[in-house]
Amino acid sequence: MFTRADLQNVVPHDNDPVVISVVTTGRKVHRVLVDQGSSADVMFWSTFNKLRLSPDLLRPYTGCLYGFADNQVEVRGYLELRTTFTYGTTSRTESIRYLVVNANSAYNILLGRPTLNKLNAVASTRHMKMKLPDLSGKMIVIKSDQEEARKCYENSLKTRKGVFMVFERPPGADTMMEIEPLIEVTPTESTPSEATPVRATPELDTHMEEGPDDTSPVEESTPRKH
Repeated sequence: MFTRADLQNVVPHDNDPVVISVVTTGRKVHRVLVDQGSSADVMFWSTFNKLRLSPDLLRPYTGCLYGFADNQVEVRGYLELRTTFTYGTTSRTESIRYLVVNANSAYNILLGRPTLNKLNAVASTRHMKMKLPDLSGKMIVIKSDQEEARKCYENSLKTRKGVFMVFERPPGADTMMEIEPLIEVTPTESTPSEATPVRATPELDTHMEEGPDDTSPVEESTPRKH
């Protein structure tokens, strides 16, 4: 549940999205959109590359993925990565199946309904938070990065390319679209060799620091209307 206390320290906003950070393959990934309109958990190809994951880890994906404008998106494959959600001294790590897509987005990862249902997580855009229980029943409250969320949202308003609500369909004959993504990932001290699927244990240090943004500006896309 959310109360008035959850509104403390929330900057008044005009429908900002919930954007959080997660830890996977020993690296802290920013610009993770909590997207309740997505039927899949999506990792963008640029994020996959910046995590220094091998394409050999990808498994074939036989379905089709469509964006908000009903345009088919190229799926490079899927893989499972252990992903950690943490706040303070509480954390929870689960294996998440990411569809790796080659598309433009202001975000690094979309967390859709599969992960939200698996975690029993609830997100509130009014309170700019996502809540989920850890394995002992304690509540993990993850605050949205409002400054990052606003940047992503403003970027998404300037063009009409991107994937913000995705849904799966049976295989079709549509032509795959291929767009070069530009996305940001801030690494922690973990080495690239530690990045492996499923069996990889994400860095659990909750005091990992964010590095400076040394990447080029992200491509911008059209937001999803609720």
